[in-house]
Amino acid sequence: MSKISYYTAEGLQKLRDELVELKTKGRADMARQIAEARDKGDLSENAEYDAAKDAQGLLELKISKLEDLLSNARVIDQSMLDDSKVSILSKVKIKNIKNGQTVTYTLVAEEEADLKSGKISLKSPIGKALLGKVVGDKVLVDVPAGKLEFEVLEISI
Repeated sequence: MSKISYYTAEGLQKLRDELVELKTKGRADMARQIAEARDKGDLSENAEYDAAKDAQGLLELKISKLEDLLSNARVIDQSMLDDSKVSILSKVKIKNIKNGQTVTYTLVAEEEADLKSGKISLKSPIGKALLGKVVGDKVLVDVPAGKLEFEVLEISI
């Protein structure tokens, strides 16, 4: 049984678009590759055919996983979120205690995470550590580079 995941409307639409793309263009491309490989002769000694069939299996697995994810996806109503503590879709400004640098992150579902646009996963070490915190709280986070201490400066939605 899959767990319900929460997304922004934009993030959920991206997942739906990806699924449509895989089912239409992805499957059509795969069928073409298999047909081309089949045309090259004896299938028992045709490495291209075997590779194309393996790729088709991986594509179908990805489609299946995406369908399962979407069947348990829900859009978050931002008006119902509490901005007094950190939760999904919270925009959190934090300060690194050691070097004084500040950074702002938005906490999102794992599939929507994009560090370049300041979106981190709730399941990331920093995301997990920040959940439920309020302004002024200090958190110690285990990251691959060691332990980092942050202070929550601002929370908004």
